[in-house]
Amino acid sequence: MRVFLTGVSCVGKTTIGRKLAELLGIRFFDLDQEIEKFFGTSLQRLQDKFLTVHSYRFEAAKALIQLLGHPDSESSVIALPPSGLMGGYLAVLKKTDGITVALSDEPQNILERIRFYDRDSKPIERRLTCDEKRLYLREIKKDITYFGKSYERAHLQVDICGLTVEQAAIAVKQALEATGSGLLQQRGSEKAHARRRGAAGAFPRRRCNT
Repeated sequence: MRVFLTGVSCVGKTTIGRKLAELLGIRFFDLDQEIEKFFGTSLQRLQDKFLTVHSYRFEAAKALIQLLGHPDSESSVIALPPSGLMGGYLAVLKKTDGITVALSDEPQNILERIRFYDRDSKPIERRLTCDEKRLYLREIKKDITYFGKSYERAHLQVDICGLTVEQAAIAVKQALEATGSGLLQQRGSEKAHARRRGAAGAFPRRRCNT
């Protein structure tokens, strides 16, 4: 079974995903890291090569294709970028068995986890002023609105507001146990039909709208 986690930046996909994989006894992969390994450069430098985020996503999805072809990923938790259910990523996921889970939290909680990185993905220590906090809070709310429609495509949506990392991972695990089997059968049926037709802990994360 593959579990794909998505959600806005700083919601906790990587930290919760790693804990979830531990609870399930399977591997964990962070697609951002896989993209950097695949292209041999940082996310920011790779994004700078494209005129639109749309074209970037289709190119970056090549790393997802490679990851899904690796035997170690057959049973794994994979943290997707915020746009994991959009564009090139979505096109790949539609051809892949697995369960997609969208994580959500309150904007203020997400703000408290915000982390900054330079162009080479190295962490930067930065203390936000009150004005900057208000600015980033608005940006987070915009992200939630922008990506929210795509998260409706997820098989499961889990609200982690007020939960620690472990509690959030357990909540996702319980949601998977409650509905996962039926969802996997549904995905298999959809793919077969297509062929017949011919076809409160801290969660460090970079801010990235791609």
